[in-house]
Amino acid sequence: MKSFSLILKSLVLSLLLVGSALSSSAFATEKVNINTADAATLDRVLVNIGPAKAEAIVAHRQANGAFRSAEQLVLVKGIGLKTVEKNRDRIVIGAGAAADKSASAQR
Repeated sequence: MKSFSLILKSLVLSLLLVGSALSSSAFATEKVNINTADAATLDRVLVNIGPAKAEAIVAHRQANGAFRSAEQLVLVKGIGLKTVEKNRDRIVIGAGAAADKSASAQR
């Protein structure tokens, strides 16, 4: 009877662990537009991007214009290709506010 109880407890624990792994992977699909997001959002959504790197992304974007690809994040000090690859499914590239203004000024 003890072995049955041990097996049952192990099974329940395994199911709980699988359930928590599945629910945490659901959060991994949150996406962020690196051309419009503020530093707090970048910090929250992107892996291995803390407040300082998030601020650096925003500063780089303001100084150099919108990012045209996720790979351009490596131009920001402290961000390498590994970080970009870890976040590839979270990064959205869209026109930034500056790009939107210049496009409407050309019309």
